[in-house]
Order: sequence, then structure tokens, then C-alpha cells
Amino acid sequence: MRLRVVTINVQNEQGDPRRTRLLNQEIRRLAPDLVAFQEVCYPARRDQLAELVAGTGLHTTHQAGLLDRLPPEGDRYGGTAIATRRPHRIREVLENRTGDVHWWTLAATVPVPSLGEQLFIVPTTPWRLDAEAARERQATEITELDARHRAVLPTIIAGDLNAGPDASSIRYLSGLQALHGRSAHYHDAWAAAGDGPGHTWTVDNPLAAAEIERVIGQPGHRRRIDYVFVGSAHAHPQARARIVTARLIADRPVDGVWLSDHAGVVADLDVAASPSS
Repeated sequence: MRLRVVTINVQNEQGDPRRTRLLNQEIRRLAPDLVAFQEVCYPARRDQLAELVAGTGLHTTHQAGLLDRLPPEGDRYGGTAIATRRPHRIREVLENRTGDVHWWTLAATVPVPSLGEQLFIVPTTPWRLDAEAARERQATEITELDARHRAVLPTIIAGDLNAGPDASSIRYLSGLQALHGRSAHYHDAWAAAGDGPGHTWTVDNPLAAAEIERVIGQPGHRRRIDYVFVGSAHAHPQARARIVTARLIADRPVDGVWLSDHAGVVADLDVAASPSS
């Protein structure tokens, strides 16, 4: 079965008011099965999540629906949300307790007809350049979360991880190094099937350029910080998810409008399970 996974940081409601509508058009065009959203406005201020998925038939959960309080800066930056083609079940929610912005990690199981259930984990990690220690802790928490709720089909992890492929947190998820005496391995969809550097946060995007100037303050900054990871065969001996394609979305203007300060990633997977599973 072919599954399409999308991750996109929507940059809440900053900038051009047409962005949410155009993002919705892009999502309808892509017709994804699993979507990881970041920086989605809280429903009390604006039901941006409903606007993003209008007309798609996707089932959604915003972190706001799972919390008993508004986190620091939540009304400014928004939160994590997921959308799935088939109804999902939230299995666990993890708080990122570091930094001045709190985004939660959502873990949900999603049924895949005739194949079984799939665990979908959507994290957003701390953004500060000097927060790699916090990103390391969150990366290990993500893999522990997977171990607690792993289903037969390969686990999908998708989100804005705020670190380049050479960062220790990403190297850990990719199986290239251990952290805190632990090791893991997931397939990085872009490394497996993407073309080119796959930069998702770059000065070439004018919405990102001003923030890059403020945060980085160096010219020519370009990084790949948004990811789709797929569980390995070792962790899922009864099933496979072959990464067929990986490409960027929202990496150029639509009708003269940049859709976000991030480009998103869309990955197509061929998923299969053995009859005994």
C-alpha cells in the first residue's frame, strides 16, 4: 500500500493572511495520509487547524485539545497538531520542558487497512542554536515513546526538529551515533530518496530570511531541519516501509505568496506486512 506523509511548519498566522488558504490548497492537492503540523494557532484564538484541512476529510488533533493549560508563548507561536486520513487514537503526549516555547510531542496509532496499525509520532524540538543538549534528550524520549507504543507497521516520526543532519540528535535517530548509552535507527526519508540538499529553512525564503538574520546573523544560511523518519526492518521484522520518493513542498511562492518560513517535506512510502502479522 502506498502511504503519503507530509510535515510542514505553518508559521501560525504571521504575515500574509492568504497563507493558510494556500496551504490548504496544497494539502488538498497532495492528498496525504499522515500530516505533521507545527506552529498551528490555538483554537481559542483561531481554528487554523480546521482551515488547514477544510475539504480534505482528514481527522485532526491539536495539542490544545490534550492539555489543561496554555503553555508559555502558546498564544504567540501555536502548537503541534496531526492530521490523518483514517481516524487515529492518541496514545501519549510528551511535554518539551526546556526552553521558552513549549511544543508537545503527539503519538497516535493509525489503522492501515488490511495491514494493521501504525504509530505516528509528531515532535517539535527546541529551536535555539545552543539547545542541542535539550534536543538530544528529546530525541531519546521520542525513541522511548516508540518502544512503549510500537505497532506492527513501521513507526513514522515527522516534524520540525530544528537541527541539521550532522547534529547529534539527528545522527542518533539515523543510527549514526549513540546518546546517553542508547542507540536507535530510523531511515531519514530525504537521505534515502531526496534530491539535493533539501534545505527547509533558508535565506532564499524571504519569510525565513528576517528570522535567520535575527537568530543566526550570518549570510547564506541554509539548513535541512524538517524530517520524515521511518522505522527500520530490525524494529519491525514483520513489515516494511520502502521510501519511494521524498521532495519539498512550499519551497517557492504560490501566486506570489510564500506559504511559510519553512519548506515542508512529503515522502511516499510503500508499506507491506507479512501474512502472519
